Amino acid sequence: MMNILNGVSVGAVVSLVPAALLGNVMLALLPIFPMAKTIIDISNLSMILLAPVSALVSSRLFKLTAIQSATLALVALVGAKNWQIDNGIFMIKGTGDILNIIITLCLGVYFIQLVGSRLKAYNILLLPTLTLVIVGSISTILYPIVAQITTALGELISQVTLVQPVLMGILMAVIFGIMIISPISTVAVALTISLEGIASGTANLGITACGFTLALLGLKANGVGGSLVHFLGSPKVQMANVVGHPKIVIPVILNAAILGGLGAIFEIQGTPLSAGFGFSGLVGPLAAYNAGDQSMQSVLVIILLFFVLPTALAIIARLLFINKQQLISDDDLKLRID
Repeated sequence: MMNILNGVSVGAVVSLVPAALLGNVMLALLPIFPMAKTIIDISNLSMILLAPVSALVSSRLFKLTAIQSATLALVALVGAKNWQIDNGIFMIKGTGDILNIIITLCLGVYFIQLVGSRLKAYNILLLPTLTLVIVGSISTILYPIVAQITTALGELISQVTLVQPVLMGILMAVIFGIMIISPISTVAVALTISLEGIASGTANLGITACGFTLALLGLKANGVGGSLVHFLGSPKVQMANVVGHPKIVIPVILNAAILGGLGAIFEIQGTPLSAGFGFSGLVGPLAAYNAGDQSMQSVLVIILLFFVLPTALAIIARLLFINKQQLISDDDLKLRID
């Protein structure tokens, strides 16, 4: 199971980082750089391949053969359910349901290891076929049930928007700060309940707090490059470590609560589409800027809440939880991706 979580964590980052790094930059350059449209399309294409990329990383961790790895990638794409058939034409959009991808990968690895080398010379013919038919069918049947989990969670979270604004900001930030390091898609939940306004803005701040906190906590173990991935890409890269060492969520909760409360006070806003991204691709800060009065004061508040304070709180968390209390160790946050 940990290999699957590590595989999906790495797959998510590898697939999402190109679009996160290039998306808004290329949009800004589009009027003067025609090639920017092609770059945007290419980086968006990488996002829809999250499932097969996660499968290939997982297969490497399980030391599967080339045929087994390719088979797992195929069935993962089926389980992602980011595709549909419209008038005989295959349409594909988005990353797919991460929870269903994880379930599909678990079933796929189990089936592939169960079959093993029993098929002998017919392995290349029968393994992909049997896996697609059996595991692919099961994942397709399970998908509506799994999708209902996201919908139910979204409806539950929507109740938080009814409470007092500052309390709502705190709760929304904490919920999304935790959800971004779980198999649940924050983007899917935000879109399901059309999260907007201050609720969306504080959700972004929660994800931002999570990214910066885990980046700074794991700086010694993962180096600068591995740490930057947490907020420039996605903190979901820590999903496996959160399962193995749930105590690393404590500083995330504290920092998310602080930023969420401040976000509500300063009326940081966002849109349903921006709520699940946080700092990644500057989606959260740009959404807050576009929703505000775009004054210099507004810009300074956005810089303070999306960069200065998350960094400061993350440094304090490292000093407190690793250096002083030693509740968390550097190794707890090490990305085991090789």
